Amino acid sequence: MQLQPSVITSSRAVQIPQGSPNQPVISAQRLNHYFGEGDLRKQALYDINLDIRVGEIIIMTGPSGSGKTTLLTLMGGLRSAQEGSLKILGRELNGATKQQLTELRRNIGYIFQAHNLMTFLTAKQNVRMALELHDQYLDQDMDGMSTEILETVGLGQRVDYYTDSLSGGQKQRVAIARALISRPKIILADEPTAALDKKSGRDVVELMQKLAAEQGCTILLVTHDNRILDIADRIVYMEDGRLTDNPNATAAVE
Repeated sequence: MQLQPSVITSSRAVQIPQGSPNQPVISAQRLNHYFGEGDLRKQALYDINLDIRVGEIIIMTGPSGSGKTTLLTLMGGLRSAQEGSLKILGRELNGATKQQLTELRRNIGYIFQAHNLMTFLTAKQNVRMALELHDQYLDQDMDGMSTEILETVGLGQRVDYYTDSLSGGQKQRVAIARALISRPKIILADEPTAALDKKSGRDVVELMQKLAAEQGCTILLVTHDNRILDIADRIVYMEDGRLTDNPNATAAVE
């Protein structure tokens, strides 16, 4: 029996932009994924079925090693889909070329636990790098735009600081600004609060929630942090490479 993801709803209303199609922005159907070859081949994801719609905030949680990050990287076009269907913004990723995956990634903002900031660049320069990937911004005031979004995330006094001189929470704010500045349609966040204290972690996810709502984008957030589950419209549990209806139970093997 294929288990469906457990759903917990919140009171936060999802704003659907006028005129947007009713199709999901992320849709996985019978998605499987494997690592290795031959006798060493190991299945990491089993028959994943999941639809995520415009403006939703989805939290994916579950034990370490359950496949959450693998699924996140597939949805972000960082790995090729192997078996089943995975559509992102209406584009099928199973069989997609490297060029198609690159084009898709321009519509996605990534936030990682380790920040992945360039230590030899300032906060403003790190954020500006994300704009430089998009031709439509090259003739605009990218420094001004970068400064403005850093002010929005509370780092107006730190725009010219090198990232090594920033705290963990401040680095994550730079990462959020970098992810959001190009107004992506989807934000994928992998354990964005793992290295932060309670207050900093809460501030970071509430900032993501606020800015994403203003821009009308969708968030998929992988976390073990039970302190932030209440920001989600839905919570999806994964265990042993399967979506399961019980976060405390081992998914049944068919």
